[in-house]
Amino acid sequence: MIPHRTPFFLPLIYPSLIWRMAVEGKKLFLTFDDGPMPGPSEFVLDVLSRHAIQATFFCIGDNIRKHPTIFSAMSAGGHAIGNHTVNHLNGWRTDAKTYVANTQAFDAIASQAGRHEPTKLFRPPYGRITWKQIRMLAEYKIIMWDVISQDYDRNLSKEKCLRKTIQACRSGSVVVFHDSLKAQRNMEYTLPRLIEHFGAKDFQFLSL
Repeated sequence: MIPHRTPFFLPLIYPSLIWRMAVEGKKLFLTFDDGPMPGPSEFVLDVLSRHAIQATFFCIGDNIRKHPTIFSAMSAGGHAIGNHTVNHLNGWRTDAKTYVANTQAFDAIASQAGRHEPTKLFRPPYGRITWKQIRMLAEYKIIMWDVISQDYDRNLSKEKCLRKTIQACRSGSVVVFHDSLKAQRNMEYTLPRLIEHFGAKDFQFLSL
């Protein structure tokens, strides 16, 4: 089973990738993968707005094409936008040239949806990327994670999702949730409760 906190050795093997932020004080970085998606993304935006929190959305280009209004709401809310490829490609199963071209096509789609500033934040789908792809995407900050909620696991109860995610978080953690239909049940239970838990402990929530 994938641990909720990233094993210590992965950042040592891939030191050029960003796993956790170097910060002073109590700070967490909430990130959301796979949107925009009607329902889950709108729920996330509402929760973040109610708590006056800014986060980072790693969007799939094809979902931006399908749901430009929701994508525009992400940008309008002041949230950071990251690239998650156009078609959610698995880097281990995709040749480097195809993978990089798919990634670089993202900004044109985002621009058509009204965002004219290119993003330099990139997260590989599934966390799977090759050394060659890393070198070819050198212009991006490649963002991995310190904590993954595993909200997409339908065999994981929502209570356990919350408990394990809270236990894994520490100051500087980059935390992954998914604004997807598959993750909706666990994400909608865990996200607001995690925010309340760490908010009561005087943590700040920041975008990347």
